Amino acid sequence: MSFVPEQPPPLPPLTAAFSGSRGEFFRLVSRGAAIELITLGFYRFWLATDIRRHLWVNTAVDGDAAEYTGRGKELLIGFLFAMAILVPIYLAYFLIGVEAERYQGFASVPLVIAFYAFGQFAIFRARRYRLTRTVWRGIRFWMDGSGWAYAGRAMLWTLLTVLTLGLAWPWRAAALERYKMRHSHYGNLSGDFEGRGWAFFKQAWYLWLIAPFALALFPLFPFVYAQFKAIEWRWWVSGIRFGGVRLESHLPGNAFFGLYWKVIGWWTLLSIASILYFAGVAVLVFKWLGPDANPQDLSNNIPMMVLMGIGYIIWILALNVVTRLYLVRDMWAAVLESIQIHGIEAMADVAAKGDLASALGEGFADGLDVAGF
Repeated sequence: MSFVPEQPPPLPPLTAAFSGSRGEFFRLVSRGAAIELITLGFYRFWLATDIRRHLWVNTAVDGDAAEYTGRGKELLIGFLFAMAILVPIYLAYFLIGVEAERYQGFASVPLVIAFYAFGQFAIFRARRYRLTRTVWRGIRFWMDGSGWAYAGRAMLWTLLTVLTLGLAWPWRAAALERYKMRHSHYGNLSGDFEGRGWAFFKQAWYLWLIAPFALALFPLFPFVYAQFKAIEWRWWVSGIRFGGVRLESHLPGNAFFGLYWKVIGWWTLLSIASILYFAGVAVLVFKWLGPDANPQDLSNNIPMMVLMGIGYIIWILALNVVTRLYLVRDMWAAVLESIQIHGIEAMADVAAKGDLASALGEGFADGLDVAGF
């Protein structure tokens, strides 16, 4: 009679912990916004790196924090290479679009579709870059798969979503995430995604019915959108798998209500402050020009244009600080607090595998304005 050793019982589920200070994050993004102003926006690559490093290093599972090994210089070089490719395409698109529209309406639509496909390619490649810069317990995450295959899937699912007035969105999200996760790895441990479109739809179907009224009634829209995002996050996290490891989220549907309303409140206050600033600059310049000044003199006044431009940039950067604080840092913390990790023992004997991806995909995503944090 052979002896079969007993399998140890599975470990109880673990929780993810986030230890990052709001004050520290606020100082990080505020300082970054100020340097962005001085460097005319070029510091954003280093700021994005600092934000990710703050989020990653303060995220711990089973007592071990993640690491982010990306560098701002990589993002800058990737962006410059991407711009060397995108700028001629943008110029050709503009010239062809102008000429084509002269002869036939909507003739430039194929070019718009091509740019959308290119944007989906960039989203996939940017995720690959970020994943290969993420390390936990000395083992790197990595990705394989084709960015163009992903873009093709995204195009077909987007067409179906448009034809169904948005009802196919849950199935689109499930199909695209499944492709990404099945090409994601932690060392030699392969990923998967078990979230189903029908499960997503069952949780959020009523929001599709409310959405038209919410768009017409602004006070209702932030609640609808915030609840949709909470359901989407909960569904997405609960579908993630890496070998025998599975995640589960208990994020409540109202988790983001306060965050979105705080952003709306700050945007309103900052917009009022900027309007008052612009009005004050106009009054000061008008008085400086004297009683014979007219509106044309104001519009041609270089000091006024400079002051207006500086005020506009400060307004944009302040809005970025608010958005990053509430919809990046606070949202990240809220989602992490809702997560339980089952089967973490499957990650005990993982072997390192996978190569670093270039930052070119992130550069394309930044150039096409589809980059995430």
